[in-house]
Amino acid sequence: MSRHSHHIKECIRMFEKLSEYIDSELDELTCRDIERHVKSCIQCKTCLETLKRTVALCRNAEREAVPELFSRRLKAFIQDLSSE
Repeated sequence: MSRHSHHIKECIRMFEKLSEYIDSELDELTCRDIERHVKSCIQCKTCLETLKRTVALCRNAEREAVPELFSRRLKAFIQDLSSE
């Protein structure tokens, strides 16, 4: 059994709240619990940092129009799926 495996339930509980944590939607006590856990768990720390970078990239992405050809193909694909 790995050193980390005894924390798996705690990791899952923290993972379920990371998006809300990043968006500052959690109470102070829950935030402290997450911060304490992340300090001692490299897997959860990595997950949190990756999620933070992903959110930042999405927030900073330029809003470009989807190419027309791609849009038509995507709509056709979705219509094909819904007709099955």
